[in-house]
Amino acid sequence: MPLKCALVHEWLTPKATGGSELVVREILNHVNADLYALIDFESSNPESYLYQRNIGTTFLQHFPFARNGVQKYLPLLPLAIEQLDLRAYDVILSSSHAVAKGVLTTPEQLHICYCHTPMRYAWDLTFDYLQESKLESGLAGWMARYLLHRLRQWDVLTANRIDYFIANSKHTARRIWRCYRREATVIYPPVNVENLSFLAQKEDFYLTVSRLVSYKQVSLIVRAFNKLQLPLVVIGTGPEMKNIRRIAKSNVQILGWQPDDVVKKYMANAKGFVYAAREDFGIALVEAQACGTPVIAYGAGGALETVRDLREHGEQGTGIFFKKQTEEALVDAIKNFETYQEKFHPEYAQVHTAQFSQQMFAQRYLDFLNKCIQERPSPD
Repeated sequence: MPLKCALVHEWLTPKATGGSELVVREILNHVNADLYALIDFESSNPESYLYQRNIGTTFLQHFPFARNGVQKYLPLLPLAIEQLDLRAYDVILSSSHAVAKGVLTTPEQLHICYCHTPMRYAWDLTFDYLQESKLESGLAGWMARYLLHRLRQWDVLTANRIDYFIANSKHTARRIWRCYRREATVIYPPVNVENLSFLAQKEDFYLTVSRLVSYKQVSLIVRAFNKLQLPLVVIGTGPEMKNIRRIAKSNVQILGWQPDDVVKKYMANAKGFVYAAREDFGIALVEAQACGTPVIAYGAGGALETVRDLREHGEQGTGIFFKKQTEEALVDAIKNFETYQEKFHPEYAQVHTAQFSQQMFAQRYLDFLNKCIQERPSPD
């Protein structure tokens, strides 16, 4: 008798279109699984691949303003995810960057978690979260700190509910070990590298594509290009938009949100793709390289696994790293890139991205899933 599978994700909304959602989509392409989430506004969206799909949700589905960000109900997320009744399933697959891995399971069930990151606002971004929420002091600040403290405790506790961890990069695997003391198998997320336009001849502008939130460091990129007076195009939207528009000089063009076809066109034509965030993986970096566009990236996190520095790899290089998140370091990196760009071969960058394709993800994920099922102890 075939095993019955459930797939659990945090939230499914039209605004949630990142790497974790790509993983969910790719798993559903290859695994027959019922889908669950804290909230779902995709099954009612005619433009979504999940349109009219039956998706299990929690009580947060009916809370006001949940569609625009269920994170505002942060204290309730652990309670909500634990209300999903998954006892009817043999295998639980979770795609987790916050609380999805915390679903309750029985000893007879197999739980495999694809972890995009340990909960960022509970761990690495705690102080950024407090600062952005203006909760650095006062009674509300102390209450928020206590809440995050309890959230970290819950997060560690739920790691013990996982039978096997998958990490989206070696960087994330190290963070999983640091937070949970659990080993993780690395399977890179799926990137649709075949569906991107490859261009060898580039136009004279640099590009960054990102959500405009503080940890993405887009304002740092804008300030660096203000100094260089080189053309920069910024695509993306978010709470930092007002500040970025304020500081940008005439050489910086801010386009806001753009549809995928427009993003792909700019990515293929750009002289270089600039990224200043520390990412767990960084799908945009891989997409740029698949277009034959070199990358200038902060040399930390997942970028170290997806980009090859031209200064070390010569003609096999795909970009340039800078070691500090400062204007000076980025300015120096751009100048270095201008010097080394003659060594860049767009076709090598495209070939380099084949290891991150959707086909490679599917093969590795399904092989790992089958291995775990074979190792699963008999219910008897």
